[in-house]
Amino acid sequence: MKTVHHPLTRNTPGVAIELRSLHYGTPGRGPKATLQAALHADEIPGLLVAHHLRARLAELEAEGRILGEVVLVPVANPIGLAQRVLQSVEGRFDLVSGENFNRHYADLFDAVVKQVDGKLNGDAAHNVALIRAALRDGAAALPERSALESLRRTLLGLSIDADIVLDLHCDSQAVMHLYTETSAWPRVEPLARFLGAQAALLAEVSGDHPFDEACSTIWPRLAARFGAATPIPSACVAVTVELRGEADVAHEWAERDAQALIDYLAWQGVIAGAPAQLPPALCEATPLAGSIPVNAPHGGVVVYLREPGALVKAGDRLADLIEPMTGQVTPLLSPVDGVFYARETRRFVPAGAGVLRVAGREALRQGNLLTA
Repeated sequence: MKTVHHPLTRNTPGVAIELRSLHYGTPGRGPKATLQAALHADEIPGLLVAHHLRARLAELEAEGRILGEVVLVPVANPIGLAQRVLQSVEGRFDLVSGENFNRHYADLFDAVVKQVDGKLNGDAAHNVALIRAALRDGAAALPERSALESLRRTLLGLSIDADIVLDLHCDSQAVMHLYTETSAWPRVEPLARFLGAQAALLAEVSGDHPFDEACSTIWPRLAARFGAATPIPSACVAVTVELRGEADVAHEWAERDAQALIDYLAWQGVIAGAPAQLPPALCEATPLAGSIPVNAPHGGVVVYLREPGALVKAGDRLADLIEPMTGQVTPLLSPVDGVFYARETRRFVPAGAGVLRVAGREALRQGNLLTA
């Protein structure tokens, strides 16, 4: 295993922050997978999963079973992890810019088109290699005028040429669920099985340029740009893995999740050996546009009546919202048939706050499909 230190741009003189990446296997010998934990730095389950992954990957490397390269970023956001406000970690938003750490990743499409136009041919492997070189060049040329820009540039550079990108997050309180590109679902479906996901939410473009889509969606766009005579496969599968809820930090879960990720890498040919048998599917894929939030119509105390993972019908009463001054009780009802997969941890919410989400089968929303 090789450890690479990536110093980030200093926002303040004398204050140094670095990112570390752990590299297993041999670059260029076979497929590449990148896994990173806690890009939203207050989402702790991924940090523990990464802890268990590093040990398993070291064993696999010693056994010679890593066929290409696996890159593990055990702490993907050291900036956010250091942001403490009144003893609480603010790991979702950069306190300097106010921007979400998992938004606004660079779109390298124009830079890649400019570099590869006129050089592609009828050989898909040739085209993939040429495009990946252009992607690496594009990521390396990104600005890094601030720590946040430097972090985005570094993370993108570690993943932009990978075959598989797994971005480990968690929700507030939730069951295991995934986000990925619609066309990638056939390759992601085994991952959902290994992890025991109870919801899988698909979109071609979800909005605001999150990290996973910066890595994967450029491939179908390039294929459309250059046409059928120039074969360009979707050479990167990127998935946001939501490891249940913020408080779901336990060795038992993390060991099981780490093994599920290893099993998926074996299934995808990154790790040698007979892949594990696929477990039964616990969910069907549904559109991200069918994930319907329920917001608080007024401030109050939230009392949940159903648990995440419940299959619900439109109109089912999932929670009560109680206005403590007036005694008003407002039932919060399921907006659609589907899976009640995530809810807010806080039990007192202001008016307009997102309280819970239900994954339905019908695409009902448009525009930006992501929460803030």
